[in-house]
Order: sequence, then C-alpha cells, then structure tokens
Amino acid sequence: MHNNFKIKTLVALITAIVFLISCTSTTMIESIPSGAKIYIDGKLAGTTPYTHTDDKIIGSSTLVKLEKEGYETYYTQFNRIEEPDAGPIVCGLLFTPVWWLWAMKYKPVHTYQLQPINENQAAPINNKNQIQKSKADKLRELKQLLDEKIITQDEYEKEKKKILDSDN
Repeated sequence: MHNNFKIKTLVALITAIVFLISCTSTTMIESIPSGAKIYIDGKLAGTTPYTHTDDKIIGSSTLVKLEKEGYETYYTQFNRIEEPDAGPIVCGLLFTPVWWLWAMKYKPVHTYQLQPINENQAAPINNKNQIQKSKADKLRELKQLLDEKIITQDEYEKEKKKILDSDN
C-alpha cells in the first residue's frame, strides 16, 4: 500500500512538471546582420541570435526593439498565436480547460532584416511573410511603443520624423 502511494505521488509530480513546462513557449530571435542588441518588452535582454522563452497566455504580445551601430533601430512584435501547442490542448481536454490559455505558441524562429542608416534604397524582403507597412501603420506602432513607455519621447520624435520623411 505504501509503495502504491509513492508511485502515485511520483506520477502526479512528473505529470505536474510536464504540464507546467508545456505552458512555456520558446522562439529564436535572429537579426541580419547578427549581433544586434535586443530589448524585450523594454528591457535589454542580450544580443542576437537570442533565445526567448516565456509563459505568457494565448494572444499576448511581446515587443521587440533591435539596435546595432550603423543600422536603423528596428521595432516589431510577435504574438503567442502563431502555432498550436499540443501539450496544453491535451491537458485542457484531460483535466481542465484553463490549460487552453497556453494552447498556442511562437514560431520557432523570428528573423528581422536591419537597414543600414545611410541606405536610400530599401533592402529586399527575404521573408515571404513580411509585408510593407503604410506610414500610418508604422506611426500607430511607434505611438504604441511610446504609450507603453518602451521608447522615450525623444526616440519617438526621431523615429516619427524618419517615417514621415521616408519615400514609401
């Protein structure tokens, strides 16, 4: 009887660990060229390539800022709605639907092309999933970064001027 309890406890502990691990999502963030400073949600996280892991729930956004000397600062975000995650889906079916809060995960890799500061001609887009954004979209994203205090007012004004002065 005592061994049966130990086995059940061990199985429950291992199951709990597996379920908790399935709440996390990981993505590799790369830049072209590599070696850019990366800020995640406003905090310096390291340099590219960078492995990012978090346990945010489905639909959450992660704000990214990339900086490299000689290149324009790059602002973007990715959301935890990119790919289904089997672990939480199964847990939601077997135990409680609360696991479905983590039913989606990030793509394995996010790659961003940095633009040289003095480049007049836009670089070709290598990622077929990237699309050109309008000035209004860029300004909205920039304003969101300011409102969330990820960038300063001075950074906002500088980037806003670049967007408004650009030809696209």
